[in-house]
Amino acid sequence: MNYLEFEKPLAEIEGKAEELRALARKSEGMNVEKEAAALDKKAADMLKDLYKNLDPWRKCQVARHPDRPHCKDYIEALFSEYTPLAGDRNFAEDHAIMGGLARLNDQPVVVIGQEKGSDTKTRIERNFGMARPEGYRKAIRLMDLANRFKLPVVTLVDTPGAYPGKGAEERGQSEAIARCTQKCLEIGVPLISVIIGEGGSGGAVALATANRVAMLEHSIYSVITPEGCASILWKDAERMKEAAMALRLTAQDLLKLGVIDRIITEPAGGAQRDKDAAIKAVGKELAAMLKDLSGRKPADLVKDRRQKFLAMGEKGLAA
Repeated sequence: MNYLEFEKPLAEIEGKAEELRALARKSEGMNVEKEAAALDKKAADMLKDLYKNLDPWRKCQVARHPDRPHCKDYIEALFSEYTPLAGDRNFAEDHAIMGGLARLNDQPVVVIGQEKGSDTKTRIERNFGMARPEGYRKAIRLMDLANRFKLPVVTLVDTPGAYPGKGAEERGQSEAIARCTQKCLEIGVPLISVIIGEGGSGGAVALATANRVAMLEHSIYSVITPEGCASILWKDAERMKEAAMALRLTAQDLLKLGVIDRIITEPAGGAQRDKDAAIKAVGKELAAMLKDLSGRKPADLVKDRRQKFLAMGEKGLAA
């Protein structure tokens, strides 16, 4: 278990319980289950208290947790007959964005998402979920395919932002993101999106300009990272906690503002503590959103999507 900074007291209690059980395993006839169970209860209560009212900065930490389920985990668990498509037919294959044809509860769909990787090797290969222009052009290709064959599009968003490297800028990063966002607004099929971890800047919006947008309870969605915001506003990245508060990046804030449509409850202690339960909850919400949009005419879907984004923020301003 990888513990976050604010979880250190919890780590101590859970560690003591495990030490007791390890000692009992080595010492025949020793029974420590009563003491270990008491520590387990104390840890469970502490976990509940810690996650009851997480501030925005702690939510950022949870959203970035290395053990949190990623796009690949959701695709493997929720989708059947997944057939990946590679490349943008122009420059290269971008492993930061994965996608292809699949079935969700036996319904044919196109699924697209950002994949961060789960260890050093895959994180480097996936560029930590930061897509280059060819990644967004691959997403456009997949959305065109979905539109042609009248297949709903499901996107799973988890990125700190689009890759800002020199090569990416030379190959038209901004144009690719804009085109991808435009394609989201144009397709005449249901488009649903879930922010499963980080939803960072235009790199996230390019896949999340959807008819229905949901967020996991402890995920984040913002125009810039708290560190980047603090560096620009105060020339001090260490003021990221203040920036996180100002950015209104939590699922709860964004639901009030009308930026997202629903919040998906996470298991106690975050999605990283019970991946199966988190993935199952996302699958249930995906099915509900698709059902809500089924049978609608292409023109109505496009109009619904455009109106959603034109009206964004009005709900929060009125309040």
